[in-house]
Amino acid sequence: MSLIRLLLELYIWILIISALLSWFPTTSSQGGLATTKHVLARLTEPVLRPLRQIIPRPNIGGVGVDFSVLVAVIVLQIIASSI
Repeated sequence: MSLIRLLLELYIWILIISALLSWFPTTSSQGGLATTKHVLARLTEPVLRPLRQIIPRPNIGGVGVDFSVLVAVIVLQIIASSI
């Protein structure tokens, strides 16, 4: 397994963990969960921000659903499998 493929797979897991942690509210900007979410957001936003500008957020049940993580994971999986 190449180093690039390993790094892509690690980044995919970072995206997934960041998405799952977004479901948990933080009550303050300090603490373990808030710090973890902040670090993961800094790692994932460079990839997700451009996707969020391109992909519309459909309203499902009155809530806007963000599919940017799903699209990023699929694209990165395709790239990793072609290496």
